[in-house]
Amino acid sequence: MTDANSTPTPGTSVPSPAAMAKKPGPRPGAAVKTVTPAPVPAREPSDPSKFGRVDEDGNVFLTRGGEERQIGSWQAGTPAEGLAHYGQRYDDLVTEVELLETRLRAHPEEADAIRKSAETLKTTLADAAVIGDVDAVEARLTKVVEDSAAARERAKEQKAQRRQQAIARKETLAAEAEDLAENSTEWKAAGDRIRAILEEWRSIRGIDRATDDELWKRYSRARDSFNRRRGSHFAELDRGRAQAKKAKEELVERAEALKDSTEWGETARAYRDLMTEWKAAGRAPREVDDALWERFRAAQDHFFAARNAVNAERDREFEANADAKDALIAEYDSLIDPAKGLGAAKSKLRELQDKWDEIGFVPRGRVREFEDKIARIEQRVVAAEDSRWRKTDPAQQEKVNQFQVKADDFERQAQAAEAQGDAAKAASLREQAKQWQEFADVAAKAVNEG
Repeated sequence: MTDANSTPTPGTSVPSPAAMAKKPGPRPGAAVKTVTPAPVPAREPSDPSKFGRVDEDGNVFLTRGGEERQIGSWQAGTPAEGLAHYGQRYDDLVTEVELLETRLRAHPEEADAIRKSAETLKTTLADAAVIGDVDAVEARLTKVVEDSAAARERAKEQKAQRRQQAIARKETLAAEAEDLAENSTEWKAAGDRIRAILEEWRSIRGIDRATDDELWKRYSRARDSFNRRRGSHFAELDRGRAQAKKAKEELVERAEALKDSTEWGETARAYRDLMTEWKAAGRAPREVDDALWERFRAAQDHFFAARNAVNAERDREFEANADAKDALIAEYDSLIDPAKGLGAAKSKLRELQDKWDEIGFVPRGRVREFEDKIARIEQRVVAAEDSRWRKTDPAQQEKVNQFQVKADDFERQAQAAEAQGDAAKAASLREQAKQWQEFADVAAKAVNEG
C-alpha cells in the first residue's frame, strides 16, 4: 500500500513519453535530424467507472478479465475524486501508447527503439496503478511490437531509396561540375555555379562512405581542373595585356614624333596606319590603356588641328581665286555663242579654259560649284557641235568628235599636270593632245570638204 497522498507505482516504473523520445546524439559529420512529433488526435477521456472503483475506505480496485484486484489506496479526497485520479493515470498511459503508434507511422526508421519502448511499457501493465481498459492497451502495445517489424523493412526501403536519390543527385552535380570545368568560358558565372554546387553537395546525406568518397573525388577534380584552366586563361590575358602595353607605348612614341609634321597628306596616311595598328594591338591593363590612348589621341589632335588651320588659311586665299573665276565667267559667258559661229565659240572656250586653269584652286567646299559653272558653258559648245554633227555624215562627224574629245581631254590633263609643277608629264600629255588634235583637224576637214 502507498501513502494516502501518493500514487502507487508497483513493479517497474512506466517510462515517460519524454524518456521514450530520447535518441543517441549524432555522429560527427552527420546531419542532425530534428524530429517533430506528429500530433496525437484529441479524444474523449475514458470512463474509469466501467473498469474499477474506490470504496469508502479508500481502497482502489481494478477489474480485468472478470476479476477484481486492489491496486492501491486513496486518502486524499472522496472516492469519486480517487476514481477520476486513477482514470486520468489510465488516460496518460493511453497517451503514451498513442505516441508510440504515431512515432512508428511517422518515423519507421525508429522501429527498433519504438519496439523496445512498447515491450517495456507492456511489462508494466500487470502492476500498473491505473483504472481503465488495460487489456485494450496491452493489445495495442502488442500490435505496435508486431508492426515494428514491417516498419523496419519499410524504413530500410525508404533509406535505400533516399540513398539512390542522393547518389543520383551527386552524380548529376559532379557531371555538371565536370562539364563546366571542361567547356565553360563564362568564368565568373561558372565559378559561382561551382561554389553553389558545393553548398548543395554538403546538404546531401545518406550515402555510404565509399560511394560518397568516389563522387567527391569527381567533383573535387572538376573544381581543381576549372580553377587551373581559369588561372591559365587569366595568366594568358595578363601576358597579352603586357604585350599590348609594349606595342601601344611604341605606337604612342611614333604618333608623338609625327605630330609637328607639315607633310599633310603623307602624315595623315601615317596616322591612319597607326590607328589600324592600335586597334590590332589588343587591350592593355585598363588604366594604362586609357592613359596611352590619351597620349595617342593628343598627338593626332595636335597634327590635324595644325593641318586644319593651314587648310583654313589656304581656303581664305583661294577665295580670291573664286572671285577671279566668277569674273572670268561673267566676261566670257556672252562671248561664247555658237549661234554666231561655232569655230569662234570653241576658240573663246579654249581661252576661257586656259585662263581658268591659270587662276588656280578654289576653296575645297566650292569646287563642285565652279566645276558646274564652266561645265554649263562647255556644254553649250558641245550641244552646238552635236547639232552640227546631226547635219553632217554621222559616222564621219562622230569620228571628228571622238578625236576632238581626246585632244581636249589630253590638253586639260596637261594643264592640270603643269599646275601641279610636273612639267615632264605636262609636255608628254600635250604631245598626245597635239597628235589627237591633228587627227581631229584632218577628220573635220574631210567632213567639211565632203
